[in-house]
Amino acid sequence: MARDGKTARREPADLQAPTRQPVPRPDGDGAVPPFPPPDPDDPMSYTYTTDLAAIRAVVHRYAIQAGLTEARAIDLTLAVSEVAANTIKHAKSPGSLKIWYDTNEIVCQIHDEGIITDPMAGRRQPSLDALGGHGLWIVNQVCDQVELQSDENGTTIRLHMMLPRRGTGQ
Repeated sequence: MARDGKTARREPADLQAPTRQPVPRPDGDGAVPPFPPPDPDDPMSYTYTTDLAAIRAVVHRYAIQAGLTEARAIDLTLAVSEVAANTIKHAKSPGSLKIWYDTNEIVCQIHDEGIITDPMAGRRQPSLDALGGHGLWIVNQVCDQVELQSDENGTTIRLHMMLPRRGTGQ
């Protein structure tokens, strides 16, 4: 995974971005507390059924606008694209993407009507010959934090990436 901040140009984060505290990931394998409802002032919301190219373009643009390096923007785009592809393949329902950021992080939330029954999905490295499970594993490797909540109301996955501190290029 590429994380070389020296070779990518960093765009300044939008000063008008809404501020929001990140949702902490619980320690251990316990139940994930319910997500707070999304802020109605989120800067971007998108519903999709099949067009992953549009999803990738939107995520990449917001990632750069938020201040991620090019390499990290590509990582986030890959992660969101993988989760969105899972919606198309497994959920058989439209998905929704919400993106917001503050001065510390960018968050992409993907929701669909599918259900993931394995509470450890994406947290265990699949064997090389496994037929599935590689995508969510990669998502967990490239994102700084991944939250997954799945129940009878569907599945919501939040992908978090920390933004470089201003003026440091890190």
